[in-house]
Amino acid sequence: MNLGKRMAAECFGTFWLVLGGCGSAVLAAGFPELGIGFAGVALAFGLTLLTMCYAIGHISGCHINPAVTCGLAAGGRFPLKEVLPYIVAQVVGGLVAGAVLYAIASGKPGFDAAAGGFASNGYGAHSPGGYAMGAAMVCEIVMTGFFLFIIMGATHRSAPVGFAGIAIGLALTLIHLISIPVTNTSVNPARSTAVALFQGGWAVEQLWFFWVMPIVGGILGGLIYRCLWSDRPARPEIKGDRA
Repeated sequence: MNLGKRMAAECFGTFWLVLGGCGSAVLAAGFPELGIGFAGVALAFGLTLLTMCYAIGHISGCHINPAVTCGLAAGGRFPLKEVLPYIVAQVVGGLVAGAVLYAIASGKPGFDAAAGGFASNGYGAHSPGGYAMGAAMVCEIVMTGFFLFIIMGATHRSAPVGFAGIAIGLALTLIHLISIPVTNTSVNPARSTAVALFQGGWAVEQLWFFWVMPIVGGILGGLIYRCLWSDRPARPEIKGDRA
């Protein structure tokens, strides 16, 4: 599959992740009496990733996350020369989804993205649970590192065929269940960027953090798995493929 088609798949996949995950947080989580809450948002993120794993995994590998792309490159599963094009496609897809979500959410009287946070990630005063920067740093690095660890293990050639998407989607669900109170869960710079730019205030000021920490975690996770368990070079394809 040529790079252009794979980039298009990454763009569509990231769009779906942001619309499904952040959309559930903005539109459904706090709905009076019937809101889906943290657990519902966590499941929404997991389901969007799971569905995209099977929809585009055979096309692009379904990274839909710059930290995953960087981590897979560090782990020997993805060519370095294609990292930047993938990241560009992911960010574009996320921003388009953010715009669509903003258009929907702003249809409600009294909506204010700046005041409500618009599902943005934050630490300190902007952490849902008031967690400090240090705690947020540990959380984002560890969660993203284990996410890469699971992705690489689930897509290894020795893993059961056809189940990688389920493991990866459930992993993202679990990550959100753990870390929504800490940072509102990023582990994905494209997801963070997609909503931060529409929040427009503190979320933009803290956005650098949600690029650096997930990418550091992703690279660490990819390197650890590569050093400990990769027994031969892998092909560039990721989800739905075998290392």
